[in-house]
Amino acid sequence: MIIAQPVTRREVSMRSRFPLIILLLALGAAVPPSAAEPPAGRPAVHDELSRSLDELASQLHGLTDRWRGHFGRGEAPGERPLITLMLGWRQELGLSAAQIESLERLRTEFQRGAIRRDADLRVAEMDLAALLRTDTVDLAAAEAKVREIERLRAETRLARIRAIEEGKAQLTVEQRATLRTLLAQQAARPPEPPVRRSR
Repeated sequence: MIIAQPVTRREVSMRSRFPLIILLLALGAAVPPSAAEPPAGRPAVHDELSRSLDELASQLHGLTDRWRGHFGRGEAPGERPLITLMLGWRQELGLSAAQIESLERLRTEFQRGAIRRDADLRVAEMDLAALLRTDTVDLAAAEAKVREIERLRAETRLARIRAIEEGKAQLTVEQRATLRTLLAQQAARPPEPPVRRSR
């Protein structure tokens, strides 16, 4: 069952400020050329607008991640969380204690590495954002940072594939056949609708 995440105060705040942001953008677009010289108070408004837009972008990014977490990331069949599925079907697969221990170890090792790479990825994204905020972007530095970001994403994806293959190697031929049947049955079932929160 999919449980909807509660709406945080920060998300409520951003939603309430969104119309103000749109209004400020509209007012800025309507300023005639003769008003090119901003009044003394304009920089403060511009800074506030920039901060609001940054916060809005951050909130949208978080909501997108949460949506993907609820409804799946569109992964290829070979990249699904297969080890977690195997452990969830331990009885159907007839896993031994040794197999369960090996699968849990593989999952823990992958999760630890993924957490480290995710932290590195977030830092790299922040560094790239700082580079892009400058008046003249250092293209060489930006290119290096983009390549670093893509490398971290690729490493996480390859680590997932590697862990899945090592997990499948723990199963017998009969267990693999049972796993294929369970996966086919799961794919044939329609997705469960999201749970609506009562007001």
